[in-house]
Amino acid sequence: MHSPEAKQSLLDRWSATPLYARILGAVALGVVVGVALGGQAAALETPAKLVLRLLGALAPPLVLLAIVQALMRAHVGGRQAFRLVALLLTNTLVAIFIGLLVANIVRPGSWMKAEPSAAPAKAAAAVDPLAQLFDSVPKSLVGPFTDNGMVMSVIIIAVAFGVALRGLRDHEVRTVEDLVHVALTSLITILHWIIDVVPLAVFGVVASIVGVKGFRDFVALGGFVVAVILALTLQAGYYALRVRLGSWVDPADLLRGTRDALVMAFSTGSSTATMPVTYACLRENVGLRERSASMGALVGSNFNNDGTALYEAMSALFVAQLLDIQLSLGQQFTVVLTSVIASVGAAGIPEAGLVTMTMVFRAVALPTDYIALLLTVDWLLDRCRTAINVMGDLTVSCLLDGKTPERGDLPQRAV
Repeated sequence: MHSPEAKQSLLDRWSATPLYARILGAVALGVVVGVALGGQAAALETPAKLVLRLLGALAPPLVLLAIVQALMRAHVGGRQAFRLVALLLTNTLVAIFIGLLVANIVRPGSWMKAEPSAAPAKAAAAVDPLAQLFDSVPKSLVGPFTDNGMVMSVIIIAVAFGVALRGLRDHEVRTVEDLVHVALTSLITILHWIIDVVPLAVFGVVASIVGVKGFRDFVALGGFVVAVILALTLQAGYYALRVRLGSWVDPADLLRGTRDALVMAFSTGSSTATMPVTYACLRENVGLRERSASMGALVGSNFNNDGTALYEAMSALFVAQLLDIQLSLGQQFTVVLTSVIASVGAAGIPEAGLVTMTMVFRAVALPTDYIALLLTVDWLLDRCRTAINVMGDLTVSCLLDGKTPERGDLPQRAV
């Protein structure tokens, strides 16, 4: 009688603990277990592969519904709408170009070489119950319905959606927008379940890497973190230059006036949660016109994910370098195109970078298994790129406001 309450209390405490704290604990525990078990820790990599498989299955429908909902809810019109689209696209392309440039110059993936994972896959080809259960987890939401032999996968999908939709069973569906909202909400509910077990995947991948290879892969990973932060810093410099040349706002005043939004973006890792604060800072502290602030901060934030696109492009190049795979200019262009498409509407998806990265990797035939290595540092880089996403919203708002301030709304300069 006491046991279920204790279990429930443990689950509540797990969910209440910030994700970054759980991941840091998983990294520390993974290092200890990896050193203790040595080569035997390789078996602990399975949770990471399972999480990545589930993320890969959710990614296409999540991005599809997120883009559909963002386009349906966006209230834009006239010449400003075309200018908004041009600004968003330009900023995203510049971000990806900066990311690829830094990755090609620093080449953090070439600091250490990873062994191809094909041999272990062949060795694991023997039939066993665990492998059969793993194969039952769907690779996509549509695939099981085209193969009559994947009954277990259909059951898993049915159970997941059945539980997720219980909280929405009384939601009225009177319009197409309501239907899209219900579908997207159910997918995000399932995504939250997967995110809750990401720390277990981090523990498994860290333990297996430390146990089998030692710490050498983390040298390259450290270089990747430095390269990403450098690229994001260059993107921030590009934003400041655009604001200086294309609007009446002084970049230093903009940073002072919107620091609350930037700090909130870094602390929460969510540009959607930061959206109201971003808008309020632009209106009250910076003094932008209402239309400019709303279009950039409220409408543009649904499509503006420059930091996420930059990170995904750099991640693909990093893994290619790690595996000594040369991506041609055509393949790098595919990375650019996929990153742009995947980043649209991703602002409302939790941990969007992890979700959409599977699509970018598959576009150039990179093994998604190596995304598990990036899970160990994603909690930090997610906050950095979210702050850049919000800074992109600020930049777009200022550029839309033009070079002449609306004197009546100009506030006292933020101190």
